[in-house]
Amino acid sequence: MGHQLLTQVLMMLLIAIVAIVLLRRLRVSALLAYLFTGIISGPAGFNWISQSSIQLTAELGVVLLMFTLGLEFSIGKLWALRRTVFGLGSLQVVLCALTVTVFGLLFINDIGQTIVLGFAVALSSTAIVLKQLNDSGQLAHRHGELAVGVLLFQDIAVVPLLIVIPLLGAATPGEFLPVLLVALMKGMVAFVLVLGIGKWGLPRLFDEVARARSSELFVLCALVVALLTGVATYWLGLSMALGAFLAGMVLGESQYRRQIEADIRPFRDLLMGVFFISIGMLLDLGSLLGFWWQILFITAGLMLLKSLLIIMLLRLAGESLATSLATAAALAQMGEFSFVIIAVGVDAQLLAPQWANLFVVAGVLSMALTPWMMKLLSQHQPLFSAKDLQTALTPTLPPSGAKVLLLGFGRVGQVIASFLKAEGIHYLALDIDPARVTQGRATGEPLFFGDADKQAILQQAGISEVAIIIITFHRHPHIQQLLALCRELAPRSKILVRTSDDRQMTQLKQAGADQVIPEVFEGSLMLVSHVLHHSGVPLSKILRLLENERRNHYPSLHGSMAASADELGFEQLFALPLASNAAAVGLLLSAVPWAELQVQLVSWRRADIEHDASQDTNLQAGDILLLCGIAEHFAQAERWLITGN
Repeated sequence: MGHQLLTQVLMMLLIAIVAIVLLRRLRVSALLAYLFTGIISGPAGFNWISQSSIQLTAELGVVLLMFTLGLEFSIGKLWALRRTVFGLGSLQVVLCALTVTVFGLLFINDIGQTIVLGFAVALSSTAIVLKQLNDSGQLAHRHGELAVGVLLFQDIAVVPLLIVIPLLGAATPGEFLPVLLVALMKGMVAFVLVLGIGKWGLPRLFDEVARARSSELFVLCALVVALLTGVATYWLGLSMALGAFLAGMVLGESQYRRQIEADIRPFRDLLMGVFFISIGMLLDLGSLLGFWWQILFITAGLMLLKSLLIIMLLRLAGESLATSLATAAALAQMGEFSFVIIAVGVDAQLLAPQWANLFVVAGVLSMALTPWMMKLLSQHQPLFSAKDLQTALTPTLPPSGAKVLLLGFGRVGQVIASFLKAEGIHYLALDIDPARVTQGRATGEPLFFGDADKQAILQQAGISEVAIIIITFHRHPHIQQLLALCRELAPRSKILVRTSDDRQMTQLKQAGADQVIPEVFEGSLMLVSHVLHHSGVPLSKILRLLENERRNHYPSLHGSMAASADELGFEQLFALPLASNAAAVGLLLSAVPWAELQVQLVSWRRADIEHDASQDTNLQAGDILLLCGIAEHFAQAERWLITGN
C-alpha cells in the first residue's frame, strides 16, 4: 500500500513538472499547471490521492505565503502610498465585495456564500500584476502606482478575512457578533504577544543563528518561527496564517528580512503548488462542461464589474480616462488569495463546492486574460515620476544611481567604501556578519544582511543595474560558482575579485572575473614601487612597470626560485640548466609541448644573455630555461626535458 501511494505521488509530481514546462513555453502561469495536476490526480481523474491527504501540506503553503507577505509589510511603504492604499484600495474592496454579495443573492439564496464570493472576487493577483508591470517597465507609470497601492490594501485585507470567514461558518447569525468580538480580542492578544516577544526575542535569535554561518540552520530557524507562531494562533482559535503573518511583520523590520525571504521562497512556492493542486482536486471538468456558459458569464461579469468600479472611482478622484482604463485592466482579475478565501469558505462549510468550482475556473480564466489586457490598454501611458514610490516599494534595491556593489564589507570592503564615498560614487554592500551589518547600518552605510550565494539576494540588491561588482571575501568556499552567478545576472558589469594569492587566477577568469587582484602580489608591487622611487627611478616609469605587471598577470612575481613546503600549490619561477646529455638538447623551443607539461617558458639564457621566450631557437647544452608553474608540474617538465619521458 505504501509503495502504491509513493508511486501515485511521484506520478502526480511528474505530471506537474511536465505541465509547468509546457505552459512556461506558452508563457502561461504555473498556477494552471498545478490546477491541471490536481484535476488529473483527484477524484475527477485517476483518484490517486484525496484532497484531505494533502490538506495539511496545502495549509502550510498558505502559512508560508502569509509569512512572506508579513515580511513585505512596512509602515513606511503604507505611509508613502496612504491615499491610494486606504482610499482607493479600501473603496475598491468594499464596493466590489458589496456589489457581488447583493447581485449574487439573485442566484444564491445564501448571504454567507455570496459574502465569501464577494471578497474572493474583490481581490486581484499581486504576483501577475507586479510581474507584468515590472517586465514592461510600467511600475513608474501613474497606473502602476495606483495598481500597486490597491494591491497593498488587498493583501492587508486578507488577514481579517481569514479570521471572519471561518466564524461565519461556525456561528449562528445571533451569535456571530459576540464570536467576532471574541476573535478580534484574541487577534489583539496574539498581535501584542507576537509583537512584544518577537521585537525582543526574534532579532536576538537570528543574531545567534547568523553568527553560526550555517545556511541550513538559518532556513530551519525561519521555517520553525513561521510555523510556531502559526500554531500559537491556532491554539487561540484563530488561523495559522494570521500568526505567520504577524511573525513575518515583526521580522520585516529586521536586517534579516531579505535573507529570510530568499530562503523561504522555494519552500513557499513548492507548498503553494501543493495548495493549488488541492484546489484542482475540487474541480470536475466533466461536470463543469455543462456549465460552460455560466463560467464565461461569471468571468466576463467579474472582470467587467471590477473594471467599471475602478474606472468610476479613479474618474471621481480626477484621474485621466487612459490611466483609469490601464489601472482597471491591471486589477480586473481574481488573485491567488481569492483561491485561499474560496478554500477557507469550503473548509468552513460556508461555500458550496459547486460554486467554488465555477469561480475557481472563472478566476483562472481572468488571470490568463490579464497580460493581454494590460498590454492592450497601457501602451501609451504618460510616465509618472515615482521616486517615492520606488523607494517605498523596493527598499532592497540600491540607491538611485548606485554604480558599485560590494560583496563583503570587511576591512577591504570598508576601505573601498570610504574611497567611493569620498568621490561621491553611490554603492551598496552585502555582508553575512550580523554584528558588522548592525554597526554599519548604525553609521549610515548602505549595508544589508544577505548571503551573496543566493540569486534572490543579488537580484534584490539590483546586481543587473550596477556597473562594477567587487568581491572582497578573503576566503569563499564556492568563489567560482559565485562568480558564474554574478556574470549570469550582470553580463555587462565589470567584476573584480580580491584573492590572497594567484592559485586560482585562471579559473576565476574563466568563471567570469574581469580582473583578479592577489593581495600578496599587490603588496609586493607597493614595496617595489617604494624601492624604485627611493632609488631615483622616475615615477612615470614606475607606474608603467606596475601597470605592465598587472596587465600581464604578474609575470615577475609568481614566487621564489625555490619552493618552501607551504608554497607547493603556488605558481613559481624555476631555473632549469640543460646538461649535454639532456633529451631536449637540439630541440626547437616551439617543439616542446609546454601546454601538456603545464608550465610556461618565461625566458631562456645563453652565455649570460637573457632572451625573450618568443625568440625560437635550437636548445644547446648549457642553456638555462626560466619556467613558471607549480612545483609538481615543474618536476614533470624537468623529467621530460632531461630524460625525454
